[in-house]
Amino acid sequence: MPPSRTPSTSPTGWRPNSPTARTNSDVSYRQGRFWQPDVTVATVVVRDGRLLMVEETVGGQQVLNQPAGHLEPDESLQDAACRETLEETGWEVRLTGFVGAYQWKAPDGPDGRAGRHYLRFAFAAEPVRHYPDRTLDEGIIQAVWLTPAELQAQAGRHRSPLVWRAAADFLAGRRRPLDLLQHLA
Repeated sequence: MPPSRTPSTSPTGWRPNSPTARTNSDVSYRQGRFWQPDVTVATVVVRDGRLLMVEETVGGQQVLNQPAGHLEPDESLQDAACRETLEETGWEVRLTGFVGAYQWKAPDGPDGRAGRHYLRFAFAAEPVRHYPDRTLDEGIIQAVWLTPAELQAQAGRHRSPLVWRAAADFLAGRRRPLDLLQHLA
């Protein structure tokens, strides 16, 4: 049984120098068991003051998300961001900056299954070319351009809190050079 935890003043509950407070999981690489988050990418694409969003069906509900998806084997984060944007929206984009890296744990499911952990890398991008006849990924209803106010007003439909956080960081001017992220082949 893990040692008892003393209350923390940190909003996350994490206490410095307290290994038992760093995780709620009993998975440990030291014990030969591994855990890894889902590594995802997203793009914040802006045209004429509007954000490119994806309306998609997830778990039977229609939600809004940035063009986003999972990193594939042997793919750079930047290539994944461009690929996912094209597959989900039909838009070819040019990345212009790195917005941020975000870690989030989805809530546990109604069936009691633990929520998945995500590590999302968000990029700023500009639209280059649209392929309107391209078939979009399964589950995608449509790509839509929303003003920041329209996106914020639909917060209850966001796929996760990562959606608004990445958009808000972009709108606040948070961008870093793309060479901050390196892919070593």
